[in-house]
Amino acid sequence: MLRLRNSILSHLLSTSAASTVWPLHQHLSAAAAAVSPRPSFAVEKYLIDTCGLTRAQALKAATKISHVNCPSKPDAVLAFLAGLGLSSADVAAVVARDPKFLCAGVERTLDPVVLGLNGLGISRSEVARLVLLAPDRFRNRCIVSKLQYYLPLFGSTERLLRALNHSSNLLSSSLEKVVKPNVAFLQECGLGACDIASLCGCARWILATKPEHVRAMAMRAEAVGVPRGSGAFRQAMQAVAFLSEKEIAIKMEQLKNMLKWSDAEVGIAVRKAPMMLARSNDTLQRKSEFFISEVGLEPAYITHRPALLSYSLEGRIKPRYYVLKFLKVKGLLHQDRDYYNTVMISEKFFLARFICPHKQAAPHLAEDYAAACRGELPTRFRFT
Repeated sequence: MLRLRNSILSHLLSTSAASTVWPLHQHLSAAAAAVSPRPSFAVEKYLIDTCGLTRAQALKAATKISHVNCPSKPDAVLAFLAGLGLSSADVAAVVARDPKFLCAGVERTLDPVVLGLNGLGISRSEVARLVLLAPDRFRNRCIVSKLQYYLPLFGSTERLLRALNHSSNLLSSSLEKVVKPNVAFLQECGLGACDIASLCGCARWILATKPEHVRAMAMRAEAVGVPRGSGAFRQAMQAVAFLSEKEIAIKMEQLKNMLKWSDAEVGIAVRKAPMMLARSNDTLQRKSEFFISEVGLEPAYITHRPALLSYSLEGRIKPRYYVLKFLKVKGLLHQDRDYYNTVMISEKFFLARFICPHKQAAPHLAEDYAAACRGELPTRFRFT
């Protein structure tokens, strides 16, 4: 077209001097009309009418793909997304989140990515979920190698997708400089793949953060008395993930005051159940008051059984205590039961041991226990 435009302009310039009817600017106007370009591509209108974006979304998205001058590539991308089974709403969500996805090459990039992911055992529906979670990373072919690394670590595509739902930074961080060094260090600390995946569930940033931050986190976990390689180290890492050294010291002091523990006792309890550092003060206060004032437990008893503090006060601790007290008052419990053991056992065994054997002597016990688990206090469980 440029050669045609230049040819016409040259011809007009060579004949303009001899022409007395058409001035030069009229010749130029005629030439421009003869080679007028196709109408420009209305990006904003396309985003609204074809992709389903709102006007506000389209205005924002259009600035990122203003260079697009025809619908051929976006149309191919939309057909690709439809082929994955994405709904219109899903497509709009992808485009709104990553407008440049419309500029991705289907044959050169998107199709090879899908083939690579299928080769890892990731299904079409899971691929579609991945597009929704991280469209900007999906249009980069290196996503295949990253998922190839992550899949054995997380154990399944479902667990990996759940992790990516909370932290898509896993796909943007460097495997060699960040992720692999962090994983290697955590393994040195005695954590297996399942432990690392579980840790990612709470400290979602842990694999994608700077390795020195992970090492500092491990030092805080050791500082509360939990050694590397111990069974509780993952929990300790999880407990201190969002706490500074100063905040940990404050929490330890609060635990001493609430549970009437000595320095040695709080150290024992935290080593056994480090997650208590992550519990809210209000929750711990209410549980400690119930254990000490209502149940009559000694602080030293709780020190060696700190797992008691991890159970729901309303949904487990109180209802089971009420059942035991009811059975004692009615003379149906012929020997003292260790309170810790009654809290620790599963719901199935608790019902089998303390509810079902008393159906005739206490026909309403199951009903009252269920009500107590809902946060109610049945009349028959009122003993004062």
